[in-house]
Amino acid sequence: MSDKQQPGVWEGFKAFLMRGNVIDLAVAVVIGAAFTNIVNSVVKGIINPVVGAIGTQNLDGYYSCLKAPCTGSGDDTDGIRIMWGSVLGATLSFVITAAVVYFLMVLPMAKFLARQAARQKAKENTQEVLEVTELEVLKEIRDALVAQRGSGQQGNGQREG
Repeated sequence: MSDKQQPGVWEGFKAFLMRGNVIDLAVAVVIGAAFTNIVNSVVKGIINPVVGAIGTQNLDGYYSCLKAPCTGSGDDTDGIRIMWGSVLGATLSFVITAAVVYFLMVLPMAKFLARQAARQKAKENTQEVLEVTELEVLKEIRDALVAQRGSGQQGNGQREG
């Protein structure tokens, strides 16, 4: 049989946990949960009052009656209600939350990363220019040394001859 031991379950589990993407995912979930509170506060404290000034803050009370009687009591003997207000409210909440996340997180981060990439590219281009310049200088030195040797050998050849 083989002298190598198969990695145990514990070693495999530790390797799985130490992968970068698992840690990144855990951090993203924690940050996302914390950021949810910020977004909900913005929506409840700023957006909903603005929407409430135009219409109403709570859309859950809006419905259409599919089968009468829809008396408004909401018990089982009541008719069939289509609660389109709660669907509209959830949809608006999603759109507002997505807009807040996009404009406060995604867009600034994309601009920051684009600036970082541009700086890195400019730095690489500068490095490339320096390398080309050094290469050209070394070629000139080589050519000068070759020319100097050539003239020295010709001079030696003329002296001997």
